[in-house]
Amino acid sequence: MITFENVTKVYQGNGTQVKALDNVDLHIEKGEIYGVIGFSGAGKSSLVRCVNLLERPTSGKVIVNEQDLLSLTPKELREAKRNIGMIFQHFNLLNSKTVFTNVAMPLLLMNTPKEEVKQRVYEMLDFVGLRDKADNYPDQLSGGQKQRVGIARALATQPSVLLCDEATSALDPQTTDDILKLLKKINQEYKITILIITHEMGVIREICDKVAVLENGKVIESGSTFDVFAQPKTKTAHNFVSTVMHDEIPESVYRLIRSQEATNQIYRIVFVGETAGYPLLSQIAKKFDVEVNVLFGSITELQGTSLGNLIVKFEGAAKEISRVIMHINQQKVTIKEVLEDVS
Repeated sequence: MITFENVTKVYQGNGTQVKALDNVDLHIEKGEIYGVIGFSGAGKSSLVRCVNLLERPTSGKVIVNEQDLLSLTPKELREAKRNIGMIFQHFNLLNSKTVFTNVAMPLLLMNTPKEEVKQRVYEMLDFVGLRDKADNYPDQLSGGQKQRVGIARALATQPSVLLCDEATSALDPQTTDDILKLLKKINQEYKITILIITHEMGVIREICDKVAVLENGKVIESGSTFDVFAQPKTKTAHNFVSTVMHDEIPESVYRLIRSQEATNQIYRIVFVGETAGYPLLSQIAKKFDVEVNVLFGSITELQGTSLGNLIVKFEGAAKEISRVIMHINQQKVTIKEVLEDVS
């Protein structure tokens, strides 16, 4: 549905060059909700704006609906863009126009017949729950209502792709939750592929099927949302995951870890699905001659699956601890030394 092939974007200015995207390869399947996360300056907005050529890549290919956008004629590109809707962080509404006219604008620019415009606009306002606001102006709406108008406008042309550029970062938590539920509804009912750009891992956790982590213009990690949350492979991904999983070890525990001579006695154990309820530590304490000290623990639900996280210290003979590790590795859970996370 959406494919980036070696996409690079370089900005020129004042005799300097800034590489916002650096040979990005990414593929988004039809019907997916795909999230791209990164810190400010990572290149997220440049990436999403390359999908509809609001920013034109310096090199590479952007393929949407099996069309290489960079190879299209101006007329072909206009047609292709009608299949790509976009919602923005700051809504981008026309304050001098009513809600009805804001939603109708893309259709009016396409010279759509008047009756068809009316029918489509009211259909979209019904969908986002704002039909009663059709004659209002943006200044009379809350932030959440403004974003719903933006969503209705983006859907007016019946696109197959919806781009969301930090669409919830200007909203409070409750309104963010409402907007995310609406995006999920759009994906399910209209089968629209959604690409979400965000710096909030909570957004990724709530609705995204897959996620890519962007840093310095490069994709440093990607995969299913569950896999990235369960086993982040990079420090940046781990930092993002920690903001919503609350699996960061307190500094006092870090000091304890660093002070230990036998640092290999402290481990992170990750439980997935039904193993989260498995009495593993109880069994270890009974079966092996070791003492088990839980330093930190949390459990959360991610896309309907439980994900548990424990930091434990094993005290005992090295040989016995090795037997414990071997036993854990046979139990469909993941274990690794904590210092691998913090080194």
